[in-house]
Amino acid sequence: MKRNNTEKLGDVIMQLLRQEGLETPLNQYRLIDSWKDVVGPVIFRHTTNIYIKNQTLYVQLSSSVIRQELQMGREILIRNLNSRVGAQVITNIIFC
Repeated sequence: MKRNNTEKLGDVIMQLLRQEGLETPLNQYRLIDSWKDVVGPVIFRHTTNIYIKNQTLYVQLSSSVIRQELQMGREILIRNLNSRVGAQVITNIIFC
């Protein structure tokens, strides 16, 4: 016997997350978690704080040289981070 109204489990979970307002916080967590993989271990070691507010990623760095380098590649970082999550979570990055 085959059921006609079957749905994929992943689709059902995503619907539930959207209904409960949890999709955005989950995507933000995934984006912050992927920071280390996108920038690499050297830059990650100089990252002291990272958070998202109003679609802006705030990254506090302990090195002014790295901060300046990342400023120049900001658009690529935004694209790579959003791509990693599979959604447009951030539109800007501010390096502190």
